[in-house]
Formats: sequence, C-alpha cells, structure tokens
Amino acid sequence: MSQMIPEKYMDLLEKPAFGNLGTLMKDGSPQVTPIWVDYDGKFVRFNSAKGRVKDKNIRRDIRVSVAIQDPANPYRYLEIRGKVVEITENGADDHINKLSKKYLGNPVYPFRKPGEVRVTYKIEPQKVSAMG
Repeated sequence: MSQMIPEKYMDLLEKPAFGNLGTLMKDGSPQVTPIWVDYDGKFVRFNSAKGRVKDKNIRRDIRVSVAIQDPANPYRYLEIRGKVVEITENGADDHINKLSKKYLGNPVYPFRKPGEVRVTYKIEPQKVSAMG
C-alpha cells in the first residue's frame, strides 16, 4: 500500500538534496550509495546505468530505502521505504538530463560513459518517516 510524502518534507524532493539508496546484496548484506532523486507526485524516481551494483541488486530484490537529508539542516531528513515498481530505459536519457539540470545546473548529463544504457527506477513509498 502506497504512503504519501508529508507536504512539510516535499521540498527535500524538489531541491538538490542527495538521497542515500539502500539495496540488498545477493548475500543479504546492505549496500548504500548516494543518488539524485525526484518525485512525480506518486513515485520517488532515480536514475542509474544498467549493470551497476544497485541495478543488479534491485532486479534481484525490489525492496529499497532512500534517506534524503536537508543540505541546509542535516538534522532534518525524510526516509522512504518501499518497492521499485518500474524499471525502464524508456525516457531514461531525458530523466538523467532533468536530474543533471536540478543537481548540476547542466541541462545535459556530463558523465555518460560510452555504451552506457540509462535506466529510471520508480519507488512506491510504503513507509515514510521524517524528522526535523
């Protein structure tokens, strides 16, 4: 069952605040990596390259957690636990460019590697907690 993001913390999804994505490795151990995030009104979204560790982990186990810390106040944060309900290459190049504009001010993602396939992931929030 989907849970709503509290309006009081919506700004954390709108400003360039980094998320920390938690996934599960094959042996069940946690893996955490910083990510760029946005919100489409229903799903928390992020983007990565096909074949990376987080991509492999999510394709094996769709349970994830994202903690987003306010850059202006590190004691204020939003944590979202949920499931990745969509993994798609469709529109992923446009999505990484949108995130590049948000986080870098650059309308084109500058770190693309040759042959890289971009992927967008949609997280359905199931448990939301916040502080600050």
